[in-house]
Amino acid sequence: MSIIKRFLTRVRRSGIVLFFYKIAFHLIGLLPRNKKTIIFESFHGKQYSDNPRAIYEYIIEHRPEYDVYWSADRRFTNLFEENHVPYIKRFSLKWLLKMGTAKYWVINARLPLWIPKPLNTVYLQTWHGTPLKKLGIDIDDVKMPGTDTEKYRKNFLYEAGKWDYLISPNPYSTEIFKRAFGFNKQVIESGYPRNDFLIHSNNTETISKIKERNQLPLDKKVILYAPTWRDNEYFSKGKYKFNLKMDLEKMRKELGNEYIIILRLHYLVAENLDLTDYDNFVYDFSSYEDIRELYVISDILITDYSSVFFDYANLKRPMIFFVYDIENYRDSLRGFYFDFEEKAPGALVKTTEEILGEIKGIKEHGYQISKVTEEFYHRFCNLEDGKACERVVNEVFR
Repeated sequence: MSIIKRFLTRVRRSGIVLFFYKIAFHLIGLLPRNKKTIIFESFHGKQYSDNPRAIYEYIIEHRPEYDVYWSADRRFTNLFEENHVPYIKRFSLKWLLKMGTAKYWVINARLPLWIPKPLNTVYLQTWHGTPLKKLGIDIDDVKMPGTDTEKYRKNFLYEAGKWDYLISPNPYSTEIFKRAFGFNKQVIESGYPRNDFLIHSNNTETISKIKERNQLPLDKKVILYAPTWRDNEYFSKGKYKFNLKMDLEKMRKELGNEYIIILRLHYLVAENLDLTDYDNFVYDFSSYEDIRELYVISDILITDYSSVFFDYANLKRPMIFFVYDIENYRDSLRGFYFDFEEKAPGALVKTTEEILGEIKGIKEHGYQISKVTEEFYHRFCNLEDGKACERVVNEVFR
């Protein structure tokens, strides 16, 4: 059975099939728009999450007249079934018809280049993070597999040219997005819709429910470790490695009586870490449907250069930056948009011992919001008031 599935997968991904799909998509796109149909997609159909999920939830509550569907990777349809969400298998014939005639697309990552946008379809690109590391055509030297700098920039600009609206979480991001994406249409500076949840659901009742649903101990504090991926460490195109530099055994000895660690790897990371020796201390939630719930239940965030810290800052809780490779990442791999070492809203550390020192310091002295952190919050989180979804929907779905 698996041999047949692999064969069918190769057939679906073959050049000739994509050619006919593109022709069919173009012809279907000439049909009239279904003006009340919206297609949502998050991270290439692999998740029910992020800004598209927040907008979807707002629409089904406040605009029930719309006909809504999720574009779902066939390997992840269980996520949509578990949440009772209407979905269509990505690249199926039904998907081709619905996607080709929908009035609206709400998507948070780039679509395959072969997909043409019909003339009267409205493409709302929500994107998925406030930029620290360089994006799009701002990247000086692309080190990702399957492309080079010139090709990457050309493809990025081609995709961004299809967008009609682009969501921005703050003025800082607006300036970067316009330049890095070559985007000259309407930017909706609304705050991120996904962060409405952090404003409305940051309470004891919600936290307890999430922990109970995931069988997490209620009597221990939660450390969320959410690192990003490295462009030059990969198995193949779209599948990245991750080297866990943290000494989990040492952390269990020092923290195991009071804390648990939730590990959340980036969706592009294809690593399967063996955590069997750390049962009841380290929990791998990399495939968890939406990180927003993990933010709410965590007491401390450990990250690196991932944009998660811009969102987590809304909770005004401690953050630690485990940046063991910062010189290489900053100078050779990506580069930063601002002085991260001076402006990060938390301590920068390079070893497990330093991580433990920061956590013990928080326990002993409490968490004090520094002047740098306060300035960070006002610069990047000033629009996050729990009404971003409302602003976006009122602008796009008039």
